[in-house]
Amino acid sequence: MIRSVMAATLAAAAIAAPLSAAVAQSEAARPVSGTRLDVVATGEVTRVPDIARINAGVVTQAQTAQEAIRQNGARMASVRAALERAGIAARDIQTSNVSLQPDYRYAENQPPQLVGYRASNEVTVRFRDIAETGRILDALVAEGANQINGPMLSVDRPEAALDEARTAAIATARARADLYARTLGMRVVRVLSVSEPGAIQMPPVPVMRMEAQARDAAGTQIEPGEQTLSVTLTVSFELQ
Repeated sequence: MIRSVMAATLAAAAIAAPLSAAVAQSEAARPVSGTRLDVVATGEVTRVPDIARINAGVVTQAQTAQEAIRQNGARMASVRAALERAGIAARDIQTSNVSLQPDYRYAENQPPQLVGYRASNEVTVRFRDIAETGRILDALVAEGANQINGPMLSVDRPEAALDEARTAAIATARARADLYARTLGMRVVRVLSVSEPGAIQMPPVPVMRMEAQARDAAGTQIEPGEQTLSVTLTVSFELQ
């Protein structure tokens, strides 16, 4: 008897699920009998960035290409060793540029004269502790880095923050639809569709460029500030 009741319950649930889906589909497919209103709304949240990406590298000049490359390799090895000593994991260090170019001297009414070669090697470093970024950059310069560009600050795991922005965007869209409906002497009867073109992170922090000779005695400071994350939605409503 118990088995028969359980079987009947499961059968009813199996029938109800497709029926619910069918009702939802039919509701979505029901033609608009009132007025269609399309609302574009943006939700924003702020977070303190917790990841910094900075490009650091070495540029060397010598009379021969071989010597420029040799000097560059030796100084770059010191830079990488400094990063390892600072606890930067290998997965957070990525080569972003390697180049070798001739250097010419230009004089008026004379052909360019080759005077040497310039070698460049640059890595992108991801810092997971922004508070330590400035100290590590100073250490890199001390070990031979003479090109530093950045920082690019971001939120490492923005999903939860973006969900908050989505919730805010939906609330804004609904409030705006209610406003239009009241103004027109109507009411919102249903949501027709929701679309999301994409989420945006808006870093407010200016790009820093530092040369070795420009450092001051106080050392380099990186201030994370706040970053705005936003989601823009297009929501369609039916008004009657």
